[in-house]
Amino acid sequence: MLWIKALHIIFVTSWFAGLFYLPRIFVNLAQETPGPTTERLLLMSRKLYRFTTMLAVAALVFGLVLTWMQYHSPDGMKLPGWLHAKLTFVLLVLGYHHACGSLLKKFERGVNKRGHVFYRWFNEVPVLLLVAIVILVVVKPF
Repeated sequence: MLWIKALHIIFVTSWFAGLFYLPRIFVNLAQETPGPTTERLLLMSRKLYRFTTMLAVAALVFGLVLTWMQYHSPDGMKLPGWLHAKLTFVLLVLGYHHACGSLLKKFERGVNKRGHVFYRWFNEVPVLLLVAIVILVVVKPF
């Protein structure tokens, strides 16, 4: 089970690194005028989004396996309250990941309506989600 936990942590960390960086590219895209720099940033964004999607899948698979191994019992799964809360935040992270993909498509179509300030604030969302998840996992408040 420790190998599964280690792999889960590695893939979650890598996934979040991508979620921290992708909106930073969006900040630059929002400031650029169409041209070669924009095309390079779009290429970087597409590749990063695809890569972080693979990392997210691996993180989720290892997380589900870890949860099943730890909490599966013959009389049914009895998950603690903190884990329910953590899974809720994980769903929010998945929503954020999906939102990044939607924003990337808007940049690709040239229909982005938001400025760089929005993306600077948008970039802070995964930090808050990560803080909440880590506190729930480590402190287990309920």
